Amino acid sequence: MADAKHFKYIILGGGVAGGYAAREFSKLGLNPGELAIISKEAVAPYERPALSKAYLFPQGAARLPGFHVCVGSGGERLLPEWYTEKGIELILSTEIVKVDLASKTLTSASSTNFTYDVLIIATGSTVIRLSDFGVQGANANNIFYLREIDDADKLVAAIQAKKDGKAVIVGGGYIGLECAAALRINNLDVTMVYPEPWCMPRLFTPEIAAFYEGYYANKGVKIIKGTVAVGFDSNSNGDVTAVKLKDGRVLDADIVVVGVGAKPLVTLFKGQVEEEKGGIKTDGFFKTNVSGVYAVGDVATFPMKMYNEIRRVEHVDHSRKSAEQAVKAIKANEEGKTIEEYDYLPFFYSRSFDLSWQFYGDNVGDTILFGDSDPASAKPKFGSYWIKDSKIVGAFLESGSPDENKAIAKVAKVQPPVQDLELLKKEGLAFASKI
Repeated sequence: MADAKHFKYIILGGGVAGGYAAREFSKLGLNPGELAIISKEAVAPYERPALSKAYLFPQGAARLPGFHVCVGSGGERLLPEWYTEKGIELILSTEIVKVDLASKTLTSASSTNFTYDVLIIATGSTVIRLSDFGVQGANANNIFYLREIDDADKLVAAIQAKKDGKAVIVGGGYIGLECAAALRINNLDVTMVYPEPWCMPRLFTPEIAAFYEGYYANKGVKIIKGTVAVGFDSNSNGDVTAVKLKDGRVLDADIVVVGVGAKPLVTLFKGQVEEEKGGIKTDGFFKTNVSGVYAVGDVATFPMKMYNEIRRVEHVDHSRKSAEQAVKAIKANEEGKTIEEYDYLPFFYSRSFDLSWQFYGDNVGDTILFGDSDPASAKPKFGSYWIKDSKIVGAFLESGSPDENKAIAKVAKVQPPVQDLELLKKEGLAFASKI
């Protein structure tokens, strides 16, 4: 073990959580040489949501260093130099292939060993690939997945090479909706395909989804629901030419973008740490059952205080906040102090075309829709409340102002009682503004 590089703290993973954790360490006091971030990506941590939005735009596209963390939450941008100035070692283009939590050792693909006193697991998620299910032809060229900046670069090159071509989007979630909008803005002929009866089924009600489907249709996006891609044709160069659907239809395609979900990257820790709900089980400080090991972001399954249950959350907002919480807990622990347990209000958002929605809270119970949800309106603006046990537990708003978004967040946090759903529907956003 003489060749091992030792650090007091190692963050494994150079995504959003890794960057926010580094900033928190720096804020709370860090000596040069104490912290390393190990990332298999070749660039310093950046705000991943940009990849399915502005990165793909034909004009004024986002590029690094423009969206390094922590600009996504209004903080200063941490350029690669920032890490050097703070004495933080950024170990990039380095894939860890073996983890031994008992001996506190990480081993890279090139057989370099790294040891630590405290480890923060921030490995995030990886995309689910159609080839994982043995879908025929799924390894053809120009079938894209979007997770890292390399993926986005390849997609941008294809958009430029296949000008005014045909694109098929497989999946009706975040990636599907955001990429469909971006490719349409690039003037591609876009068709979306997904098996569910409506888009974003994990969050949207049928009424909310109907608005977005109508809006996308008005923008020229074709939508095919209730079926899946079962195969791909390609030409002699290995480039994709068509998508075969389960219902028998065949769609011509120059570009395919697949967004069918992600899975947390926890394989390296199997059998060494307690797991739950597909992630690594932690407490309200993101401590695992292994001393000196914390897990944050997509990989952490943690107690959701508001709802008194254990959950795993895949979203950038939680990645940022859980990373900060873990570092606060690590530092407090060293100083013999205590901090409050993580008290998280679930928050999701998306932007596409001229639209921008935010959702707070829990999407369970009955729902009411308020406002103007006509996709043909010049300026549509609408929302929804979720009501369970006569309390509002969730709130959604399309095209809200910053103050209005704050108001719906407060409603979801406070969970005010509601007796009359008809009255709530009439009051709509005005109800949130009173809380």
